[in-house]
Amino acid sequence: MLRKLKPLFVVKKLKEKKIILFTPLELKRLFGVSDYASQWFIKTYTKKGAFVKIRNGLYMLADRPANYYLIANRLYEPSYISFDAALSFYGIIPETIYTVTSATPKISREFEADNVRFTYHKIKKEVYCGYRPVKYLDSTILIAEPEKALADYLYFLILKRRNLHYDRLDLKKIKKPELLRYVKLFNKPKMNKLIKKIYVEFRNSKRIY
Repeated sequence: MLRKLKPLFVVKKLKEKKIILFTPLELKRLFGVSDYASQWFIKTYTKKGAFVKIRNGLYMLADRPANYYLIANRLYEPSYISFDAALSFYGIIPETIYTVTSATPKISREFEADNVRFTYHKIKKEVYCGYRPVKYLDSTILIAEPEKALADYLYFLILKRRNLHYDRLDLKKIKKPELLRYVKLFNKPKMNKLIKKIYVEFRNSKRIY
């Protein structure tokens, strides 16, 4: 016999379990219903405003703050937050970033969801590392460690895919030995020269952070 899902119960249960993003399959497993019941329920109550469609197969509770870092992790997997977004998250650059940038071992992609742009840059599998789980907005996100975020950023800089103003970087928040350890993985000598340059610029900068 098919179980009938009740919207108030479903929303309450999702909140109790701190599930903000979910798929039809996850809803099916959580409530023990059929594929049809799960998909029908999500489609119906997305139209009624209980859920927000992020993309086909991924939905979000409508009345909870949007965790764009969590969305980025789930929108294109595997991936972790890095580059500008991670540097801003840690306060290494002062700017607020409006595009959520991530690293992935898959092909580079770009999406727009909930009026936010999500960009994914491909990196080699051997340097797909240096990220960790962090609690953010009551959820766990995957984000690069500060040193790995900067290493990823500098890698794309030397490939001419990035622009960097050296005096924006707050290198006090970076452990240089860790940065050099990650940079070594990329096997790009130009990155070491660039690191020397940004540290000279940082020491000579009169900017106060």
